[in-house]
Amino acid sequence: MPFGYNGRILRVNLTNQTFEVEEPDEIFYRTYFGGRNFIAYYLLNELKPSIDPLEPDNKLIFATGVLTGAPTGGTGRNSVGAKSPLTGLYGEAEAGGFFGSELKKAGFDALIIEGKAVKPVYLWIKDGQVEFKDATHLWGKKVACADKQIKAELNDKLIRTALIGPGGEKLVRFACILNDIVHAYGRTGMGAVMGSKNLKGVAVRGRGKVEYANRQKLAAIAKWLIDNVDSYCGWAKFAGTPGSLLGHNAAGGLPTRNYSSGYFEKAEEISGEKMHATILVGRDTCFACPVRCKQVVEVKEPYQVDRIYGGPEYETLAAFGSLCGVSDLKAIAKANELCNANSLDTISAGAAVAFAMDCFEHGIITTADTEGLDLKFGNAGAMLELVQQITDRQGLGAILAEGVEKAAQTFGKGAEKLAVHVKGQPLPFHDGRLKQGTGLGYALSPTGADHNHNMLDDFYAPGGFGMGEMTALGILEPLATNCLDHRKVRMYTYHTMWKSLLNCFGLCMFMPYSYQQQAELVQAVTGWNTSTWELAKVGERSINLTRIFNLREGMTAKDDTLPPRLFEVPIGDKGYVVEPEQLQLAIKTYYAMMGWDEEGRPTLAKLQELGIEWAGDFL
Repeated sequence: MPFGYNGRILRVNLTNQTFEVEEPDEIFYRTYFGGRNFIAYYLLNELKPSIDPLEPDNKLIFATGVLTGAPTGGTGRNSVGAKSPLTGLYGEAEAGGFFGSELKKAGFDALIIEGKAVKPVYLWIKDGQVEFKDATHLWGKKVACADKQIKAELNDKLIRTALIGPGGEKLVRFACILNDIVHAYGRTGMGAVMGSKNLKGVAVRGRGKVEYANRQKLAAIAKWLIDNVDSYCGWAKFAGTPGSLLGHNAAGGLPTRNYSSGYFEKAEEISGEKMHATILVGRDTCFACPVRCKQVVEVKEPYQVDRIYGGPEYETLAAFGSLCGVSDLKAIAKANELCNANSLDTISAGAAVAFAMDCFEHGIITTADTEGLDLKFGNAGAMLELVQQITDRQGLGAILAEGVEKAAQTFGKGAEKLAVHVKGQPLPFHDGRLKQGTGLGYALSPTGADHNHNMLDDFYAPGGFGMGEMTALGILEPLATNCLDHRKVRMYTYHTMWKSLLNCFGLCMFMPYSYQQQAELVQAVTGWNTSTWELAKVGERSINLTRIFNLREGMTAKDDTLPPRLFEVPIGDKGYVVEPEQLQLAIKTYYAMMGWDEEGRPTLAKLQELGIEWAGDFL
């Protein structure tokens, strides 16, 4: 019997409402570990090239990792992937919460969803059994309402759900999926893929137990985290990610008014400190986690904001705050609620609004295009109206629902220079001009711009608190945030192998486990005699597999770049920009360090070294 996983993958066909269970061997699990690697493996092997992401042939894959659901903090994460309707490339998003651990307890390590239902349905998975439930009455319902109705229908309050709202149903290309209402599989449009399949969501209940190789060691690791959570994770317990906003602003790296500046003069009004002093009413957490870093807010006036939808994280505060020039914290909280209720990625939604505001300020669109809506930066009411229009695909929102890249093509008149995205996905809000390793990561990310499988330079700059872990990889000297030479590329290369690993075995990036502790955790869960070397190679496999998928779909080295704003508009007191030639040299250096050719194509020898030579057939 396997330890740490079930050895069972559920495959569901919505078209004919059938399912089957596959049982891969231990070599498969140890090679790929789960999460991103499972998704990339199945998409490469089973999707025909160049399919439309919103066609029934696309596959939506929920994949846990070997650590998902283990009884210690940080193991609540799992991945969801498909070909992205936003980028047309590899799509993937992660979320914490309880859904992944519940799927494992229900008897499955992954769920592969194929085809398209004739009418709206939801999947009901309980203790190894599968039912297709009519969801016609739930179509059009917001996420919390649908969650409540499903639990009532199935008469079980302990059910875990992964659902879409109207944004996913209407195929907004950056729609997300919400598990348990507040945990968002946020990026790359996975909610639109679910909506394209007439799938309202997945409800899961499991009462099974996953066996672990060494429960005593697991308990010791869990106790270590509890004993040290205040010293290592005090920042997360106190303020969570919103606590970083003022620091970003003070450094001149808080993206403001669609990345036209790195400083927002009213940052204190939208800060985590302000939120905690005014509208915060509680904290939430994920499976087995003692940190409780999730924010819960409530507003009574002038907007009604329901605490059931949680509260904004740093990325959301920046997306609807500084990026849109909005200093009304309550309006930002309302925007967060609208996105969660309707299943929209807050980063991409805020970026779409900020882009439209920038176009309005530049005269590219006018009140004739906005039906009278005044889209100047700072107009909180217009921001909220536009989020609703995007959800409903009405008016200007119908154009923005296609994403900023396609919207810029529709607007023309120079709008392309104002669209801040990589490969179609808007940038998050760690500014790549100030943190140039982060900028390199945006350019190279397989999912389009992303910060979660990236490197944040300030952690590894002089005085940064992340250098302790870097020395375990042989990186011994801190580097300035704006450095982008071969030393930074090496740091980025090693670090992102490990960050990608987190998306394979299902571990939260906020956890303070050392690399060695993570290897010990895998050993305790699975019984495998693993090492940090093997784990780094698992992450490296995922980078290569996702790269090959994108190359197969038509991406080239020319797509590994950054938007004009980061090259042309300086920020900070030293006027930081990304130098195009320096970025291209860094990218070429990265290719070489990864064992790729000059066009960014993995060599056969590299794939052989990683044990995935089969993937070379797709190049």
